[in-house]
Amino acid sequence: MNPDLTIVIVNYKTKELVRRLLASIFARVKGVTFEVYLVDNASADGAVEMAAREFLQVKVIANEQNFGFAQANNQALRLAAGRHILLLNPDTELIEDTPTALVRFADSHQNAGVVGCKILNSDRSRQKSVLAFPTVCSQAFIMLKLHHLLPWLPCLRRYFQNDFDYSKTAQVDQVMGSVFLITRAALERVGLFDERFFLWFEEVDYCKMVKNAGLEVCYTPETSAVHHGGQSFAQVFAPRRQRQFNDSLTKYFRKHHGVGAWLLLKALQPFSIILALIVGLLGLKRKKYA
Repeated sequence: MNPDLTIVIVNYKTKELVRRLLASIFARVKGVTFEVYLVDNASADGAVEMAAREFLQVKVIANEQNFGFAQANNQALRLAAGRHILLLNPDTELIEDTPTALVRFADSHQNAGVVGCKILNSDRSRQKSVLAFPTVCSQAFIMLKLHHLLPWLPCLRRYFQNDFDYSKTAQVDQVMGSVFLITRAALERVGLFDERFFLWFEEVDYCKMVKNAGLEVCYTPETSAVHHGGQSFAQVFAPRRQRQFNDSLTKYFRKHHGVGAWLLLKALQPFSIILALIVGLLGLKRKKYA
């Protein structure tokens, strides 16, 4: 009999976080049957050996090169036997039986394609985990770092969903990819992740495809998980990370908004990289002399 859930974790040099996540999964998940895939993107950090030694139930896929997030997840999705699939970032941790709650939510909402839950910071404060779909306006301001100076602009307020009520169940545009349940209905109707996205925007693209297919992206406050990663969506990117972010951003807009939007954001790329360098240096200076 197939399990209720397939849990997929993609690792890239986060061995200790993966160990903590796996321990929390096997300690907390009691209400559903499940299988776990760990896909390692050539980390060489000992995570593959650790999983094989300490968590014998885990099915490990060890890549010889870093395939990125979308392709690595697809490797497990092709093998997934679960009725639903739950993607967990390696820097997440379960503090309750979140997978069971998400499966029950999906089972009771027949049109659900993707389901996300309440995300908490390490100190258990709430983390923003719901966004609107990106627009040219919102992403242009973000690329130029103006969201730090002009957060009140309507397109930014809408993108960051500043007025979203995290205490209520809702249909949304996108949920954070750190805890990302994909229903079997979505997998059959939409398919796998678009492997043109190496890092960033793959889950945004998937939510967009889910909604285009007539399914729902849902947020539920009925359960939560800890995400030890970034404390804010308004992160400061170093130039190298900014280039990767820009690449995924422009691919998303070329795919969903056409050539005009793609060309406009392409034109802003050099400025965004320069600004990322400046902001990064200022940040380092503030940290050094704090």
